[in-house]
Amino acid sequence: MVVTSKPHPTQANIAILGAGAIGQLMFHKLGLTGQATEAEPIRDVVLIGRQPHTQQHTLQFTDSNGQTHHTTATILNRNDAQLENINLLLVCVKAYQVEHALQPLLSKLAQHCHIVLLHNGLGPHLAVSAALKHFPDLGLSLGTTSQAALKISQWHIKHTGVGVTQLGHYCGTPLSAELKHRLQALHRDNQPLEWHQPVLPILWQKLAINAAINPLSALNQCANGQLAAEEYQPQITAIIDELVNVAKCDGIELAPAQLLNRVKQVIALTSANFSSMYQDVAHHRATEIDYINGYICQQAKRYNLATPTNQSLVTKIATLSQQDKASQPT
Repeated sequence: MVVTSKPHPTQANIAILGAGAIGQLMFHKLGLTGQATEAEPIRDVVLIGRQPHTQQHTLQFTDSNGQTHHTTATILNRNDAQLENINLLLVCVKAYQVEHALQPLLSKLAQHCHIVLLHNGLGPHLAVSAALKHFPDLGLSLGTTSQAALKISQWHIKHTGVGVTQLGHYCGTPLSAELKHRLQALHRDNQPLEWHQPVLPILWQKLAINAAINPLSALNQCANGQLAAEEYQPQITAIIDELVNVAKCDGIELAPAQLLNRVKQVIALTSANFSSMYQDVAHHRATEIDYINGYICQQAKRYNLATPTNQSLVTKIATLSQQDKASQPT
């Protein structure tokens, strides 16, 4: 079934930086709920793209019930004057793109804009929080989501996995009650939205899942479920043990047994899925290894801790990526 919405003038105060699968998923979730109807979605949400001019595109969204929605989206150029009206910015680019994509926008956003980082791994929050010292009225929240979406084409995504979105304040001006309520739209379809304070322990827990599943599935070219095999358990245990030691030095107390059980649960729940790193390698794209296992190793160096298992995975993925580049035609 196709549901087509009528185009309306845009009065945006919410923007999503990054029009990939997750960025478009957030766009549709925020635009098709609250006081909106399928025929009349809220028009306060826009995307921010890399094209030279602000444009409008018809986006398609196939929801978890197989129903397809058509809606007209405004995609702002990164120099558009409308940026000064944006008071909530969701950053949905890859971890290695965050700093480069976000920095030029900071001076163009509304004075009290609140920024939410929503990406795999950890690390970009350090550079962004440092940059925000020059913009004291801006605020920063961090988050993670286990919702999943598949990009059918550039402007058509399919919602492929239910999950929880977890958010929490990190620094700067806190998120207003109005914007916090607006984000409740992400609770659509009974998919939980959780608020955590402090947020970093939650992100370290998610980092553990990514650190175990992503590189091992990419290196072994397998679906997540295959990692339940006995042969992978010593490596997974070592990854978690090293991460727990590093997190403790960062002031984050984690229980290794609980983390290990959670990793095993996710492997079982997503057994047929292929991790994002597997897909990045398969499609000859840059990976987020430096912000997953690499972040563990980076923090370990600060405390003179050894992380041989995680460092080995970083090296192997980097080597794999280099080999892949060398094999591509020029």
